[in-house]
Parts: sequence; structure tokens; C-alpha cells
Amino acid sequence: MHRFTLLFLAIVTTTIGLGQTESDILVRIDDQAITREEFVWHYEKNNGYLLSESEKKSPSEYLDLFINFKLKVAEAKRLGYDTVPGFVSELKAYRDELAKPFLTAVDYTDQMVETAYERMKTEIDASHILILLDGAPAPADTLQAWNKVMELRTQLLQGADFEELAVRHSEDPSAKQNKGRLGYFSAFQMVYPFEDAAYKTAVGEISATVRTSFGYHLIRVNDRRPAKGQIKVAHLMKKLEEHASEETVNKQKKQMDSLYTELKNGADFATLARKHSDDRRSSQNGGELSWFSSSGMMPEFAEPAFHLQNDGALSPVIRTPYGWHIIKRIEYRPVPAFDELQDFLTEKIRSNPEISQHSSDIFIQNLKKEYNFEQDHQAVDQLIAAIKSNSSKDFRPAKPDQILFQFADQKVSTNKFTNYLKETTSNQTSIQNAFENFVSQTLMEYENSRLEDKHPGFRFLMQEYHDGILLFNLSEEKIWNEAAKDSAGLADFYQKNKGKYQWDERFYGWSIRCKSQEEKDFIEAVFEEDTAITENELNDLLSNHFEKNDATIRLGYFEKGTDKLVDFLVWNTPKPEDFNDGLHFVRGNKVPPQAKTLDEARGLYVSDYQDKLEEQWIKELRKRYQVKVNRKVLKQIEQER
Repeated sequence: MHRFTLLFLAIVTTTIGLGQTESDILVRIDDQAITREEFVWHYEKNNGYLLSESEKKSPSEYLDLFINFKLKVAEAKRLGYDTVPGFVSELKAYRDELAKPFLTAVDYTDQMVETAYERMKTEIDASHILILLDGAPAPADTLQAWNKVMELRTQLLQGADFEELAVRHSEDPSAKQNKGRLGYFSAFQMVYPFEDAAYKTAVGEISATVRTSFGYHLIRVNDRRPAKGQIKVAHLMKKLEEHASEETVNKQKKQMDSLYTELKNGADFATLARKHSDDRRSSQNGGELSWFSSSGMMPEFAEPAFHLQNDGALSPVIRTPYGWHIIKRIEYRPVPAFDELQDFLTEKIRSNPEISQHSSDIFIQNLKKEYNFEQDHQAVDQLIAAIKSNSSKDFRPAKPDQILFQFADQKVSTNKFTNYLKETTSNQTSIQNAFENFVSQTLMEYENSRLEDKHPGFRFLMQEYHDGILLFNLSEEKIWNEAAKDSAGLADFYQKNKGKYQWDERFYGWSIRCKSQEEKDFIEAVFEEDTAITENELNDLLSNHFEKNDATIRLGYFEKGTDKLVDFLVWNTPKPEDFNDGLHFVRGNKVPPQAKTLDEARGLYVSDYQDKLEEQWIKELRKRYQVKVNRKVLKQIEQER
């Protein structure tokens, strides 16, 4: 939950602009300025993640949350969290990774973007045969793999069965089970060379041999279909283990059929999902799943989900490799128009070296042009000749401060190159190459240092990570850990809010299913003698008395829907199909609705206590820091939206 919170908070972070006029400033927190541009960028990004228009906040509503977040970040800085070595190294690692797409030469065209969009509108069902090659194979290994894959392709073109060859020869570990079939996929869901070959191959045809980072592939395209867009659903699930017995499978199916009947009779889906679904990740959210495409989910689940025609519609009980499901459609959206996806597609292409066909040489040449790179060729040639003629490792140039090249506002001297040379190579035959590498490295380091200034998107992204990590670390110590360890404060909070979380009417007692009259008579006799007997004690007596204990016994609190026998005999729900009158019975009493104890609802009360601590914390921060909002600028933002 905390990492989800970090992601949300990262979305609402901002950066500090330089050289802004007062009319550009929306908020000041002490001496920190938040510009109109920064706020609008994050406001629009955050509202873009909403699932429904009703959740959208106005700029004024959003600004209040935004200021609260910035106050916490300011507090983290005041306390020195941004100087902790762990934070510094983590942020640097993020920056190194995020900078990579901005430090490559990108060669993409409008046609590539349009092609990617057309592929997003079409899903391909393909099978493949893979012959593995490691990252740096020896020439002999490459030749061997090539000969093998070409032999298989020849057999396929002569009519050999694709699935049979996949099972026998494919080195994809899943081929033994799926016979090489990968199912449906769309753009950006496979490595690019594989995707490109698949989309260029007709249905029923075999592709040319394809080389990817995994090895050599042969692809057969089984089908093409229009992409179905994305869907958001909720589901109610009963989990089945991989080798579940037929009895267990049927039992779970009957339970799901009963729940399906309740839903058809008007029961609330979210309530039943919270009570009965075995998918704990979604059940607490009423069974809701994230948006997915038809190719982004297992077909056993995706196909019935996309078959639902209306929001609110229910699927019948379906089975997947994970168990039984009932699916409810919440919302559907088709593939967006090209204009909506153009920026997204451009960025995907730009950040993927396999698609953009980047070249470090081209990138360096572009930087040289941009920064008016000038080299003193005579000085460089003389220096290289002097280094080659000197065998000493402690070579000292005659003119250490002589400028070898310059660009932008940078001037690079002989001394810098010779220092670089000592750290990188002692091979005199590679001095020229070493110099070229030095030039490239110098230009790259300079470009890297300017990414925040040149690319607002990169600057915003880095600030997201910076502030998000800071706030996560501070919140973990200030709120989450504090709430968990403050047992006295939590107990006091519980007493003040006792009753917020309630049990519905329950039954406390025994649920007993006997297989014979002898078992029932024995149990009744035990109850006559000992009304305080425990479940384990009763089972032990049965095991000692009978050669085989066939009775199914449960003692405890039962909510409606947790035991069909209790439901039937206590709340008059439909009779269970396996009910045996006379041998199946309950013993106990109804328990009226009552407040959950702290232990019974600890997670909920801890969460509420965290909210209270955070609310108090925000009040403290509002007193500590001076916040000024430029209402004129805010009004302009409101009018524009």
C-alpha cells in the first residue's frame, strides 16, 4: 500500500523553475516558488489517470492536496532526508536509468509512429519455434543455430506440422505445454524484431528467420483480429489448486453458482467480492481489477470479459487455470484516436533502441554541431605523437594548459586528456582511439549535466522521483511506523472510534455434518455431558470412538455466506444440494450486530489512525511554513479548464 501511495505522490510532485517572473508564480512556500507551468503540468497528468470524469478535481481542489504534498517535501529537506547517502545513491540510480533515452541518437519518422498506431489497432495470434543463443555467442554456435533453424524452416515449408516441430525442437521452455502458441499480442508487447516480423507475415504463413536477443525464431501467424480496446472489470474468484480433486472442483463450482444466483437476485457485487473472493489483492476493492486489453490478459478470462456488452453486465461462472470466476463489466473504452496516442507512441519509439536504431556516433556528431565543437588538430596531432614516442607511464605534456578542443562554454586542455589516458589505457597504438573516446565522453557528460535544462519532461520526471522517494521515507518514519508501534495511541484511538467497523448479524456455534446416525448420536451425547467442549476435543473423541471419523465439524462465528449449512438452517437461504436431513445440523445462537474489536479490525483502525496522524502533521506544517497563493493566477488556470 505504501508503494502505491508513493506512486500517487510522485504524480503530484513539482519542480522549481528558474528565471520566472512574479506573474508566473502560483504558490510560494517560504522561499520556494511553484510556477503556473509546473502546477498545470502535474495537474493535467494526475487527472489523466482517473477512471471516471466524476473523480476529476478542479484546480482549486487539487491545489490544496498539492500544497500539502509540497509541505511534506519541504519538511523532509529541513530534516536532512535529502542528504542521506541511501537516498542520494537511489536517486542517482534512477537518474542514470531515466537519462539513457535522452543520451542516444534517435531516428524515427512520422511513418514509424503511424505504423505503430496501426499495429495497436490489430492483434495477432502467433506461434513460434525458438533456437536459443546467448548474448555473445561464438561464431560456431551462431552457425550451428542458424543451420538448425533453417532446416526446421525447410521442413515447415514442405508441409511439416508446426506444433509437432515446436514440441520436439523449440527451446522455449513453454513449448512443451503450449506447442509454441503465444496467443494474441499487439504493438510493444513483444521484442521489436519479433513484432515486426509477425506483423509482416500473412495469416497461415511462416516468417523468414528472425534474430532477437533470445536467439533465432520461426513465426507462424495463426490469426489477426481488430484490437478490442481496454476494459475495466471486477471479479469474484474461488481459487483452485493446480491438482485439485474433482470433488473440490465441483464443490467450488456449486459455491460460485450460489453466489451467481445472489447477484442475479440483486446482491451487491462489491459486498460479495469482499466477503467471498479468494483474490485478496482485488477483494478489498470490491473485486475491481486494473484496465487491461484482450491481449494483456489470459484468454480464458479476457474473452468472456470482452463478450460483456454493457456496463454492469455479469458473466456466467467461468473457469481459468486459477479457479472459478464471475466477471462484472465496469467500463469499456475503444482504442483511442491517433491524436490521443501520438505523443505516447513517439516516446515509446524514441526510448526503444531496437525501434529507433540509435547510434552513439550520430549522437556525438549532433552534439558537436549543436555546441559548435572546434578542435585544434595540430595541437592534438603533436600531443599524440609525443605520447607515442614516450614510453614513460608518467608522461608530462610540454603544454599542459593548451586547449585541445572547445564547445559551448567548455574548454578542454591537454592536462585533462593525459589524466584521462592514465586511467583508461597504456596501449600506445590506441592513443588516437582513446582521444576520440575522450571527446565523446566529455560531450556526453556535458549533455548529461544539462538534461534538466533542455528537457522539461525529464526535469519533471526527476523531480517526481526525488520528491516521491523523500516523502516515502519521511512518511514511513513519521506516520506508518509510528502508527504501527504506538500501541497506546492506537488503543485510545480505537476507544474514541469504537463501533465504526461492525459485524453484521452472525451465528456462534457448531456446524456439523455427520455421515451416520451413530456419529450424530455420539455427538449429541457428548454435548449433553460437556457444553464447553472444544472443536479439537470433539474431533479427538470421535477419532478414538470410531475407526474412521467421517464427520465434518466447525465451531466458531459464522457470517452469512460463509457456511451454506448455517445459512440454510439459521437464515433460511436455499437448501444446500448435499444437505442430509437429520445428519446435518447446527447448534448455537444468533449473535446480533456488534462492533469489531481492535484485533478483529486492526488493519482498518491502523489505517484510520495513520490518517489522523497525517492530518495532525499537516496542521503542524501549515503553522511552520508560510504559504502564499496567487489567486489571480489560479483563477486564470480555472478559466482555461
